[in-house]
Amino acid sequence: MSSYEDRLKALREQLVRQKLDGFVVPLTDEHMSEYVGAYAQRLAWLTGFQGSAGSAVVLPEEAAIFVDGRYTLQVREQVDGNHWQYQGVPQTSVAAWLGNHAPQGGRIGYDPWLHTRAWVAQASEALAERGAELIAVDTNPIDRVWPDRPAPSDAKLVVHDDRFAGRNAADKRAAIADWLTSKKADAAVLSALDSIAWAFNIRGKDVERTPVALAYAIVHADATADIYVAPEKMDEAVAQHLGNAVRVHDRADFATALANFTGKTVVADPERAVSAIFEALDNGGAQILALRDPVVLPKAIKNETEIAGHKAAQHRDGAALSRFLHWISVEAPKGGQSELSASDRLEAFRRDTGLLEDLSFDTISGAGPNGAVVHYRVEEQTNRAIETGSLYLVDSGGQYRDGTTDVTRTLAIGTPTDEMRHRFTLVLKGHVALARATFPVGTRGGQLDILARQYLWAEGLDYAHGTGHGVGSFLSVHEGPQRIATFGGGDEPLQAGMILSNEPGYYKTGEYGIRIENLVLVEERPTRGDEKPMLGFETLTFAPIDRSLIATDLLDAGERAWIDAYHAKVLTIVGPQLEGDSLDWLKAACAPL
Repeated sequence: MSSYEDRLKALREQLVRQKLDGFVVPLTDEHMSEYVGAYAQRLAWLTGFQGSAGSAVVLPEEAAIFVDGRYTLQVREQVDGNHWQYQGVPQTSVAAWLGNHAPQGGRIGYDPWLHTRAWVAQASEALAERGAELIAVDTNPIDRVWPDRPAPSDAKLVVHDDRFAGRNAADKRAAIADWLTSKKADAAVLSALDSIAWAFNIRGKDVERTPVALAYAIVHADATADIYVAPEKMDEAVAQHLGNAVRVHDRADFATALANFTGKTVVADPERAVSAIFEALDNGGAQILALRDPVVLPKAIKNETEIAGHKAAQHRDGAALSRFLHWISVEAPKGGQSELSASDRLEAFRRDTGLLEDLSFDTISGAGPNGAVVHYRVEEQTNRAIETGSLYLVDSGGQYRDGTTDVTRTLAIGTPTDEMRHRFTLVLKGHVALARATFPVGTRGGQLDILARQYLWAEGLDYAHGTGHGVGSFLSVHEGPQRIATFGGGDEPLQAGMILSNEPGYYKTGEYGIRIENLVLVEERPTRGDEKPMLGFETLTFAPIDRSLIATDLLDAGERAWIDAYHAKVLTIVGPQLEGDSLDWLKAACAPL
């Protein structure tokens, strides 16, 4: 099917066949994943949108696509405004839009394996005001009209060794069982892919950039478990690793198994388990406890082994990035480099470590105005030359067995303008303020967000994304529940052992983007007062920050001292891994301000 217009037309014809007056298309899979396998990329297939968060609604005469502030520019470049209305979230929502646009008395379809129960309730309520109703479909209509839809991955599961995990899977299951007992529950449904990967110490290759396997699991109060995975994905090593206390079933049998909890109390996560899971448990006579997945918090609080592994991964990754930064400082001014050539070279430096399993996300390689597209992903048709006199933003990361990295650097190609240096320095001041923060136990990420924005706000500037997200341990580069943001989360108390990003930014549409991102570890922070236990951040990422972009007259003595100390540590950690011209460059890049 050649054009996106044709695909939209085919979907509308299919909706008529299924007696529907509309359909909702989210960008997720049956595990509520942020990054999804090719088989689940329904929104991208239908609209052309390549971002990692969004939804669409198709009605007989109109259609709308919903994205947040990170994708305001990207959606207009990738999705045809002649056929799709652009809608901003959280200013509006799919439910609110349906409440104003759905046909009176209409039947709006949704796939119950792709939405939460809360969303279903919200959309049903909005539609009821128009006498319309939400209809659960047995077969997703997009799957009926997507002729070459990829099959789900058949990649084998792999064991995540205890020397990386720091805790064996039996111990993790026992802890979940203790938690279930404390809640007077019989079992917990695990449907989030990273929760299953963490709980069973397994990894997979079913989703690009995230080492997870398509599976479901049910953990019982006796510390046994059932895992549901396609049979061809298992091998003897994984079966031995899982052991006798874990029963392995075909993934296709999961929905049926949910009907077998009559009279039992089952925990299901209202944010991570889809509506269909709740319906199956309800219909089977289970008593449902709607509680957060018991894996989420333990997974977020890294143990000593995971922290040590993460630091090793960061040191290795910092050397790869520093080699790249030296390379681009030499090659970009000559001309002939592009966003694609640069991102390919950066990946090659990471692969040269011999330990890279995958990138942790598609590299954001944005030259000039493309750097202002927050989650830009370069393709052949958008590929820009990296030109002298511009800014180049590169946000990238690696998946290593011992840790997951994520780092952004903004580079001046040639001589930056005074405005570029001024705004870069405002972003840097916010980055440093957050990095230096000391705060009481119980503080939430949302309470810290203003530290990173204050200098931009003072000049009427801001950025439309969160300041920090959690990061997994050879798992998802975006991991909850912790965030540093004033919207869309940020209410989880930060705890020692959590890893987050520190990434304020500034974006001037049509001209350039600025972001400075390091990962940080929440750690206990002794203080003189000792009246309250305090926490702070240990910076984990080590690569130079472009000194040519720093307006030193805007920095106070404490900020200058932090930057100089940071660069001294970069030199100590990365320097021994470099030699020759790269090492000479690093010494100059890390010189005191």
